[in-house]
Amino acid sequence: MATFRHLRTAAGMSDRPAEAVAAGLPNTWFGVTVHHGGEPVGMGRIVGDGGVMYQVVDVCVLPEHQGRGLGKRIMARLTAELEERAVAGAYVSLIADGEAHRLYAQYGFVGTAPASVGMHRLV
Repeated sequence: MATFRHLRTAAGMSDRPAEAVAAGLPNTWFGVTVHHGGEPVGMGRIVGDGGVMYQVVDVCVLPEHQGRGLGKRIMARLTAELEERAVAGAYVSLIADGEAHRLYAQYGFVGTAPASVGMHRLV
């Protein structure tokens, strides 16, 4: 839980409340953490219902380790797991922040606009 929160915030992503992280992480369908020198430096995970819907979330790499292909390694592992285990025809989504859409496009993700628009709501 501490590693998850540290990687998110150190990579410039928003923090999540500890109780939310404790409740959510066990529901990860698949996750990956990249280590360098024994320390976690990047991560990504997939959440979903295990059949119809999946979402790639929390993909991040510490700034001092960016530009070394770690994001690609994370995405390659996540997409390999989807291709191996997900039901054919399942819908896989993600939200691309900033220029991250360039990374995700390399793994087959395409924009949904104008057919659909990503939306969110905080509780």
